[in-house]
Formats: sequence, C-alpha cells, structure tokens
Amino acid sequence: MTRFAAPIAEQIWDMKYRFKEADGTAIDRSVEDTWRRIARSLAEVETEPKVWEEKFYAALEDFKYLPAGRIIAGSGTGRAVTLFNCFVMGTIPDSMGGIFEMLREAALTMQQGGGIGYDFSTIRPKGAAVKGVAADASGPLSFMDVWDAMCRTIMSAGSRRGAMMATMRCDHPDVLDFIAAKADSARLRMFNLSVLITDPFMEAVKADGPWDLMFDGTVYHTVEARDLWNRIMRATYDYAEPGVIFIDRINAANNLSYVEKIAATNPCGEQPLPPYGACLLGSINMARLVSDPFGDAAGLDEDALSELVATAVRMMDNVVDASKFPLPQQAAEARAKRRIGLGVTGLADALLMVGLRYGSDEAARQTERWLHAIARAAYLASVQLAKEKGAFPLFDADKYLESGTMRAMDEDVRDAIREHGIRNALLTSIAPTGTISLYAGNVSSGIEPVFAYAYTRKVLQKDGTRTEEEVVDYAVQMWRDRFGDTPLPDYFVNAQTLAPLDHVRMQAAAQKWVDSSISKTINCPEDISFEDFKEVYLSAWDSGCKGCTTYRPNDVTGSVLSVSDEKKAPEVVATDDAEPQQPHGDVIYMSEPLDRPQQLEGNTYKLRWPDSEHAIYLTINDIIVGGRRRPFEVFINSKNMEHFAWTVALTRMISAVFRRGGDVTFVVEELKAVFDPRGGAWVKGKYIPSILAAIGGVIEEHLIFTGFLEGEGMGLKSDPKAQVVGLDLPRGKACPSCGQFDLRMIEGCMTCASCGHSKCG
Repeated sequence: MTRFAAPIAEQIWDMKYRFKEADGTAIDRSVEDTWRRIARSLAEVETEPKVWEEKFYAALEDFKYLPAGRIIAGSGTGRAVTLFNCFVMGTIPDSMGGIFEMLREAALTMQQGGGIGYDFSTIRPKGAAVKGVAADASGPLSFMDVWDAMCRTIMSAGSRRGAMMATMRCDHPDVLDFIAAKADSARLRMFNLSVLITDPFMEAVKADGPWDLMFDGTVYHTVEARDLWNRIMRATYDYAEPGVIFIDRINAANNLSYVEKIAATNPCGEQPLPPYGACLLGSINMARLVSDPFGDAAGLDEDALSELVATAVRMMDNVVDASKFPLPQQAAEARAKRRIGLGVTGLADALLMVGLRYGSDEAARQTERWLHAIARAAYLASVQLAKEKGAFPLFDADKYLESGTMRAMDEDVRDAIREHGIRNALLTSIAPTGTISLYAGNVSSGIEPVFAYAYTRKVLQKDGTRTEEEVVDYAVQMWRDRFGDTPLPDYFVNAQTLAPLDHVRMQAAAQKWVDSSISKTINCPEDISFEDFKEVYLSAWDSGCKGCTTYRPNDVTGSVLSVSDEKKAPEVVATDDAEPQQPHGDVIYMSEPLDRPQQLEGNTYKLRWPDSEHAIYLTINDIIVGGRRRPFEVFINSKNMEHFAWTVALTRMISAVFRRGGDVTFVVEELKAVFDPRGGAWVKGKYIPSILAAIGGVIEEHLIFTGFLEGEGMGLKSDPKAQVVGLDLPRGKACPSCGQFDLRMIEGCMTCASCGHSKCG
C-alpha cells in the first residue's frame, strides 16, 4: 500500500528527494527509507539517538512534518551539501576589489545550491566620482549584470538552479533605474528585485511630500515621494517587479535587533537576514492534522500540533550542526544565532476541511489562532532545548525580551525564556512550498489559497510516450472520497476567484505570529485598475505586512497557465506556385518510408533570432499522400558558421524522421521543449526558451499551414491547452525543465505543477 496520496507525489519524490547512486540506482527503496534516512541522520547528535530517531520518524511519517527539499534530499547521504535554503551575502564594499570578492563568494554559495540575497545600495551611484582614477562610477546595476551572468554560467555548468534577490533602498540615487530594470525583458533574468521601503518614505508618500535620493550623505536628486511610489507601482503592475519590502518594519520586529541590521532577504522574501545570514526551512502540514474533515466535528488537533511542532523544532536545530556551509562566515553566523524557519503548508486545505472560506474574516481569525499556537509551541520547545543544550551564543535575556516580536509574546513564554534562555533566536517563517506540497499529495501551498481544484498534466513515460493524469487538490480529493460527486460548497474558493484584498487579509493575519516573514503572492486579475492595484500595496502596509508581492497576468509577464492564442504565420520569403491550402486538421500518416520524388512542394521561412547577426532559413518540403501535404524533409541554413554543425545534424535527423512516416509531430514537441540555460528571447510578444524551440515553432506553423495540424498545440501529446477543472483558463509559458504549460506564480516563485521545477531552486 503506497503512502503517496497521488501519482504526482511519488514522481516528485523519485525525481527530487530519493537517494540514488550517481548512476541512478535507487538506494531509498521506498519513501519510508527516505524518512528513516532523515530521522537517523538528524538524531545522531542526540544523547539518546535511537529514541529520537523514532520520534523524528513519526513526525515525518505520512508527510505531517515536511523539511525543506534540501534537507530531504541531503540528510544522511554523506554528501558534502548544504542543508540550508537561504543566504544573504556579506555587505558589498564600495570598491572594485571588494565587489569582485563578493562575486566570488556568491559563486561558491550558488555552486552548492543556496539561494542568495544582496543589498546593492552600498555601491555608489552611476556618475559618482571614483577617487584616484579620474573616472565616474558605473553604478550598482552594471555590477548586477555581472552577477546575473555569473548565475547563468553556473546554471549552464550543470549545477543547481540559481536564485538571487537584489534589493535597493528607496533613497538610493539609482533607484529609478533599478525600478525600471525589468522593462528590458533580457536583463537581470536571474534576479528577483525588491525596493527597500522605509517608514519615512511611506510617511512622505501619504503626505505627498518631497524625497531626497542620496548616497554617503550627499543628496543627488530630490523627487516627489508619491511620484516615486507610483513608478514602483507602475513597474510592478506592468512587469511583476520590483517587489516591496518594508525594511524598517522588518528591523523593528527582529528579535535580534540588538546585534544585527537587516538590509536584504533571500530570493523569495520570507527570510530577512543580516550579512552572511543563513536559515533552514520546514513546514507543518496543516491538512494532515484536521480530524473529521468536512464533518460536524471537524477541527485541528491542537495537542497533536504542539507535539509535532516541538519535534520539528528539535530536528531543525540539529540541522544547524549537521549541515555543511559554502563559506565559514555563514557557518559562524548560523551557529551564533541558530535561526530556523518553521512554517506551514496546507493551510487553505485545512480551512476548507473545517468549513471556512479562505480570505474571510473568520478564516483570518482562525489562521491567526493557529499560527499563534505554532509560535507558542515553537518558542517553548526552543526553551526546553536551551535547558538541555544551552541558549544560542549571542543570547542576552534583557535585550532579547525587549526586541522585536518578543515584546508581544505571551507572558508565560517570556518568563520561561527569562529563566532558561532560548536555543534559537528566531523560529518561524512561511516559505515557498511548491514542490514539497506536491510531494505531500498536492496540498495547498504554504498559506496560499488552493490554486485550482484539479488540472490535467502530461506525464513522460519511460518509453517516451506521454500519458494524461488528473491532479486533484488534497482537500478536494477528500471531499470526493467522502461525498462522491456532490458539488463543492460555496466556501471553496481558489486563486483565480479570490479578491486581492482577501489575500492581504490572510497574509496580515499570519504575519502577526511569524517572527521572520512570509513568502506569498497576491494574485490580481489582469483587468484590475491601476488605482485598485496600488490599493493592494497600501493595504499591505496599513495591515502590518512586512512586504508585498503581486502577480498580474499581462503581455509581458504572461498569463498564469496562459499563452496568447493568436497564431501568426512565419514570414514566407520563397515558395512554389502551389495554391496555399487552408488548415483542415486531417493528419495524414504513412505506414512505410517513401523514396524522395524528383520534385517536391515546399516553403522557406526566415527566422530572425534576437542578438544574432544572421537569420536562419528553414526550407520544409512536403510530399503528397492521399491528396494531402505532409512533411518529408527540412533544410536549415545560416551564414553563422557557429551554427554549422548543429544545423547540419538537425537537418539530417529531422529529415530522416519525416521520411520514416507515421506520426512525426513529436519533432515539434521535443524542439519546443528545449531550454537554453543562457536564457531565451521574446519573439513577437511571446517568450521562446531557445533557438531550437523557435525552430520547432516554425515547423509547427508549417504543419498548421499545410493542414497537417489543426492549430498550435493541437495534435501534440506534450503541448496541450492544459485545462483546469471548472475554469476556462488560457495556457502559460512552457516550463524550462519539462516543457509543460503548468507554470504558476506561487509565493513569489514560478513553479511547475508537472515536475516541481521552480526558478527559486
């Protein structure tokens, strides 16, 4: 009997978390082996390892506690990997030598798979004088371009995906260029961008006052605060970036404000960290803790929750000692403060199971109560660890209790900390859980609403074929199991139907008892007005959030699960005298390979790839079978000699496939799924992941023109218009990993529902 609630869960485990030899031979025979490996590894530092191994295993069993992916994949493997997810790098010095030393440290960290954050506000603005060399500074964005290239290089070398956050203060003289950077679709693709918003700036915005842009005490420009705010909002409205981080609020709420100052976050924003700060992540699966789901006695088992939280805190504390670190400064920082980031996933599912509508006032109140219970349990568990193993080295009782969120903590918890100390300086954070939520049976992700009740995905089989399977939200499946085909109640809502301010209400409710921050995406409809869009951010500020990230589908960002349906034929530069045929959708198959006739009908297409000096020309010749045209051969030519070898190879291979006959549409599928790690390009308003994908698109257009295919994606096994049950949604961009059109913006990360790929690692 499998422990997995859905086929996709087992596939994610096998692809991402199962311990295997270098040749792919599985060492973990089952998910129980994975749980045992993690439990045994994290119990090794205990004085009674066998006792704690069993308790850790019980917490992991049936996906109740979900360590972050790096912990699941790396614990107990003996491999020199970091189990930490989040890093903020050291402060960038305003000198050429210091800047490139920071670049080296970033490369070493990303090589081990860590997502990193940087504050680029410390670099002097463009045009500022550089003493001693009679030159002007190039500004922080020029160095961000260097970081971006480094990240792409590491990705192309086969290491883990890179993810970076760049922040800049709202009073830096180059902040206007920073805000507009993502208007160039080819620039800074490896970065998430966020502006550090201060309290005085928000006061100036509300008062419609002036705002000085300065560096090192020198005022470079004075602008209108509201105008600067509107520019941030307009860029976010148009390009989904930059995000907004309320940095003064973060520092005021920091338990360690007496020993550190924060100026950056990890890539998804849930971990504001000091220089060289590091944090590990894990989540309580709320959906697994609801008793009698959808019944009269439905409720969260809070005793079980407290016990599970206490065990999870102990496991995470042990990770601090078990993990390797890319840099010694990161190891020292982690062990001096022993930060952990325990969060939740499956919150929306749990709310549904107890009959509450996500986004309602009652759901927000229940969320606040649950998160309060988790915070209490986590802090008390850390006090117990301090009694056994000692408080974190930088603990100072008087200063700690008067810092950050500790000032609002329950008095009995404060008394316990005052008497015994605390093992971990900060304990709670709500991280992106896109992949581990799939691994746990497609529970709702983090504190996000249910994305969709169900959707279909294409699964690549070992024989190369693709099959279709339905992926159902965990709570929806439980409803089906209990009530069959009975329609879902009115309180079932999802990300497509939820009002933006309902998102804000839920984020604010959770934030009250989260001592770090929250990774959350506020989905906005494409037709939201600019004024209403700005209101989302002001509401986030007014309600106490530490930051705000939105996603509004549009022509630049792409729709969630959407691609433009507009079909434009490629430019035809040469053709024979044959009459063009109208697409009719009749696919013609050949059962035997055919010899080449003396004369063939065909078309030549010109493909211009951005930043390429020479165009590529594709000639596709067709054969007439049963009165219908079907592809028979292709010729690919370019004056660029760097393309010579692969264009000749592609010409021969595709032509050989075409001449064999049968269903040759898989050629289009495979080419369109090719991802260039250096980045793709925008062509005619659509993002194409590689030049090979562009060639696949041209071949597809030809097949449509000749009537071999009825339309884009139609007749292809791996290029469907992915349907979300109960919704008529268009498609989104193809996943760069698996090629499926299942990318969603979840918790600030583009995440693929088919394979779990996330740009955030």
